[in-house]
Amino acid sequence: MKKILIIEDEPAISRVLKLYLEKEKYQVFQEFNGDEAVQKFASLDPDLVLLDIMLPNKDGWSILEDIRQKSSCPVIMLSALGQIDNKLKGLKNGADDYITKPFIAEEVIERVRAVLRRSAHEFMDNEDIRYFGNLKVDFKSHRIFHQGLELTFIPRDLSLIIFFAKHPNQTFTREQLIDNVWGIDFEGSDRAVDLAIKRIRNILKNWASSEGTIKTIRGLGYQFCVKGK
Repeated sequence: MKKILIIEDEPAISRVLKLYLEKEKYQVFQEFNGDEAVQKFASLDPDLVLLDIMLPNKDGWSILEDIRQKSSCPVIMLSALGQIDNKLKGLKNGADDYITKPFIAEEVIERVRAVLRRSAHEFMDNEDIRYFGNLKVDFKSHRIFHQGLELTFIPRDLSLIIFFAKHPNQTFTREQLIDNVWGIDFEGSDRAVDLAIKRIRNILKNWASSEGTIKTIRGLGYQFCVKGK
C-alpha cells in the first residue's frame, strides 16, 4: 500500500484529501506544522507528499528544499498562490506537480495517480545497462551512475534522462518529450521540459562533454548527443 503524507495546515482540506485518498486504498498520514512535517517525512519515508506552501514555522518552499536534498520522493504542491511565477518556482525547485487552490478532490486524486505512475514507470529495453563514457545507465534498476557514484534525480527528471538514453542522438520536440515522459494528460506548459533539462544538466555537469551532452537543437528541441552510438 502506497504511503502518502499530507502537509497542510487547514484541517478541513487535509481531512477531505485524507478521505478521498483512503477511499483509493492509499495509506495516509497528516501533518499541520512545517517543522514537524520534516521530522515526519524522515521517519515515514512516504511514496508521495502533498505539500502546502503557507505553513506555520516552516513554509513549503523550505520543506521542498529539505526533501530534495535527501530524497527523490514525488512532491505535489498545493497552494492558493496561483501566479505562474510560483508554479514555475515549484517545478524549478523539484516539485513534480503544482495544484492551485481551490481544487476538486477528484482532480488531486488523478494527479496523484499520474505522478505515481511516472515515478514507478520503467522503460523496457533489450539491454539492461548502457555506458556513455563514464556515465552508466541501468535501465532495469532505473539508476544512473557517473564514475561509479550514483546520481540522484527527482522521478520525472530520471524518467526523462532514461528516455533520452533509450534514444541516443535522436532529436525530440518539447511536445514529444511531454507525451513520452510527462504523459498526454499533462496540462502544464512545455516550459516544464526546459526546467527539467536545466536540472539534469546541472547534475551531469561533471560528465565530460567529449563523451556526451544534452544538446539544444535550435528551433527543434533537444538531443541526447553521445559519441560512438
